[in-house]
Amino acid sequence: MTPKPILFVDHAAALGGAEKSLLLLMQHLDRQQWQPHLACVEGELRIAATAVNIPTHPITLPRLRKSTSFIKNLRQAANDIAQIAQGIGAVLLHSNTIRAAMYTAVTAQTTKLPFIWHMRDFWLSETIPNRLWLDRWGKRWLCNAATVVIANSHAVAAQIPCAQKVRVVHNGIDLERFGETSALSAAETAVSPTFRHQFNIPLDVPLVGTVGRLRPWKGQDRFIRIAAEIAKSIPSAHFVIVGGSPFQVNDGFEKKLHQLAAKHNLTNRITFTGHLQDVGSALRALDIFVHAGAPEPFGLVNVEAMAMGKPVVAFAHGALP
Repeated sequence: MTPKPILFVDHAAALGGAEKSLLLLMQHLDRQQWQPHLACVEGELRIAATAVNIPTHPITLPRLRKSTSFIKNLRQAANDIAQIAQGIGAVLLHSNTIRAAMYTAVTAQTTKLPFIWHMRDFWLSETIPNRLWLDRWGKRWLCNAATVVIANSHAVAAQIPCAQKVRVVHNGIDLERFGETSALSAAETAVSPTFRHQFNIPLDVPLVGTVGRLRPWKGQDRFIRIAAEIAKSIPSAHFVIVGGSPFQVNDGFEKKLHQLAAKHNLTNRITFTGHLQDVGSALRALDIFVHAGAPEPFGLVNVEAMAMGKPVVAFAHGALP
């Protein structure tokens, strides 16, 4: 049987949770039936896909929001995706991010190829949009273009206005990297002390941490206020905030976090690691993982922490319940 080509489309250069999930999805398809291809921009995602022998096709997917060339960009990129799909003989289009979905939906309409819209967020923007009517309109348009919609949680599925097309498929994780067996293996048991040594954290103190991009909705500011309360009753506790801005968002949020830590006299009790390519070593070093953010559409790191046998403290909202 000759495997049928699927063209996956993603606009991100860096590796966020959606991109890591996509890599796992492409790697674990039945290669006797399907051959994944990836259309993406130059960057970490393309490098990672190439490393696991997934054919990649460089493409430009300009930002659409507030663009003065919205229609021109939409048509050009959709045409580029169509040419790639035709060149590989794709039988299916799959968009992994919202920006990619907008372009791929136009491609599907012109090529008549089946189109999977993989929705991993509550809205068509990072946070709740100012114009909810525009978000609803955009979702209806994508619903009309899509053959099937994949939602990564029931919480996300509830926000999609074409329930008959929606299938809930939770994000997978790599248990060779995240799992109690990996955490207990001889090769891995040395990682936690290494992490603590790397960031000058004593080996004998309780370590409480949070992991995620430094964005307001990820709740690192709330984590610091929680840490200030915990520190009063557990003076030996140390806290760690793992994350940076892999998508190069410079809004001053990180500076505000450092100021908040200083305000609560936690400068010497909270470690900021910055962006880490592999968060497994950080999770393995923790005694307790905390997710203090806004409602999550999925919350991949929570599942990774649970798979490693770590106690997880999180709010019962969004997909987390």
